[in-house]
Amino acid sequence: MNSSSKYNFQYCQKIVVFSKDLNSVLLCKRKDEDDFNEIYTFIGGKMETSDKDIISAIQREKDEEVGENFKAELYPKFSNNVNYIKKNGDFMILPHYYARHIGGEIKLNEEYSGYKWVNISDLDTFEPKIKNIPETVRILLGLKTIMKDEDLTII
Repeated sequence: MNSSSKYNFQYCQKIVVFSKDLNSVLLCKRKDEDDFNEIYTFIGGKMETSDKDIISAIQREKDEEVGENFKAELYPKFSNNVNYIKKNGDFMILPHYYARHIGGEIKLNEEYSGYKWVNISDLDTFEPKIKNIPETVRILLGLKTIMKDEDLTII
């Protein structure tokens, strides 16, 4: 391994979108993906060199995957970070951000075959899903005690 390759990774921010009443979470079913084909996951994707910052990357991914008219309040001050090694060996860092849906319809792009608003109380038994979804949801719901309205950003 040369000295530069030990630092190679993909930064792939995920958006955990809760319903307005915080009783359910948006999960979308991946399509034509090597690691998680036809598995429900959160929306989001890789940061690109053209993104000016993390918020603009999150905004771009949200717009691409569920549409520009879908709006949410994002809490950008905290993320629950998950490390993942893909089947092809690529290393990923996946920061998961809290967001709450505030309006607009979902318009999925070609990366997904469907979506569901899943009740939080059903997450442990809901399948097929990425295994860390229930834990990530519980962690991010805990942020309600420290979030302030002025800290939220509309995406």
